[in-house]
Amino acid sequence: MSYGQGGPQSQWDPWKPQSQQPWSSGTGQTPDWASLAEASETRNKRRRVFFIGGGVVATLAIGTAVAMAVVSANGDNKASGTPTNLPASASLPSDSADSAPSFAPTSAPPPLDPEEFIGNVKKDTAPLSAETLFPGTQLTMGETVYKKGATADTKKCATAAKGTLPSILTKDGCTRLLRVTYFKDGVAVTVGVAVFDTAAQASKAKTEADKKGFVSALAGSGAKAFCDSGVCRTTTNSYGRYAYFTTAGFLNGKDVTTKDTKVFQTGDDLAEFTFRQIHRRGEAQASAAAQG
Repeated sequence: MSYGQGGPQSQWDPWKPQSQQPWSSGTGQTPDWASLAEASETRNKRRRVFFIGGGVVATLAIGTAVAMAVVSANGDNKASGTPTNLPASASLPSDSADSAPSFAPTSAPPPLDPEEFIGNVKKDTAPLSAETLFPGTQLTMGETVYKKGATADTKKCATAAKGTLPSILTKDGCTRLLRVTYFKDGVAVTVGVAVFDTAAQASKAKTEADKKGFVSALAGSGAKAFCDSGVCRTTTNSYGRYAYFTTAGFLNGKDVTTKDTKVFQTGDDLAEFTFRQIHRRGEAQASAAAQG
């Protein structure tokens, strides 16, 4: 005798909502646990295959996206048209010391020495005159303004000097003597620039000069004769192929003493200015040579 409805017994499938258990109550029969376990294992294998397959698909999709990004980065990255989707400023890489370009050290040629040009007649070829060395009508040194007097230029150096200096200039090879006078408040000074072929000759003339020799004072153009007699203050120096001298004193013929600071200051100012002018001459020729 059978219980329930007739016909074949339905198969139980827990994944189908209308399926039934493979046993019936009231018959005393026990479920077929072996069959149930085999059926469950079969379903679990199907689920594992499904999930593993899904994982493979996801991995392939991610790999494809990376490949597309690499291809895009290796392609032509020149923008065409006007880009509209620019990255935010916070995402832009910042400059760092490591990103700065580095260059091999180079050495610029050393600047030309002005003394090389004023030290030898073969290089010192710029125009030379009393007006080029002492331009204008006056001279300002600090807050003091000196008026410019007469100028003179001679190739017979001995004729523009007195005492022991004429013989020294001649012996050491002086080729030219330029003179200029400046004056202020009753004090006048004559600067004499003796020109030689070499710096060695000019230096020798400076060394050999003594207190008994000096450049003749030059009168005219507002300055009357001075230092023809009496006591005046003199200086001697050299720079390059030039030896330069000063003769300073009072326009009224008064003797100069160590207390007459105005005379000393006037002579020192003009000696300093003469040095600067000779140096500028060398600088101008050195600059022209570097550019040419």
